[in-house]
Amino acid sequence: MRVVGFNYTKIFAEKYTNDFKDLKIETSLNIDSIEENSSKLPDKKITLLDFNFTSSINYSKNIAKIELSGKMVLSVDSKVADEVLKNWKKKELKEEFRLAVFNGILNKTNIKSLEIEDELNLPPHFRLPSLVPQKKD
Repeated sequence: MRVVGFNYTKIFAEKYTNDFKDLKIETSLNIDSIEENSSKLPDKKITLLDFNFTSSINYSKNIAKIELSGKMVLSVDSKVADEVLKNWKKKELKEEFRLAVFNGILNKTNIKSLEIEDELNLPPHFRLPSLVPQKKD
């Protein structure tokens, strides 16, 4: 499985207030649909699948909202593609495959969300690494 394409179809962000007390941040990521890509490849053993997704970050107490929608295109073995499409009709994906897809989407959407949060002066939706003083014995 390899990512061969990624694009956004919707980028929405709105900040309603600067009052961040009692802040809670909820994130969600959903696969909206999985479809076979219409591009034809010379290698019949490989199939392209389109994963349409929606990622959202909600800042509690109606502080702000960020929503990203898009498509990630994966090249997968044709047998795997057939199984994925068959399972998707039941809204199921094997956990290992689902985690790989979600991690691929999160790698892109987390970076875009951090850029938007910076532009809107919102706190990041996850803890960023920071330096702390060394403990002295």
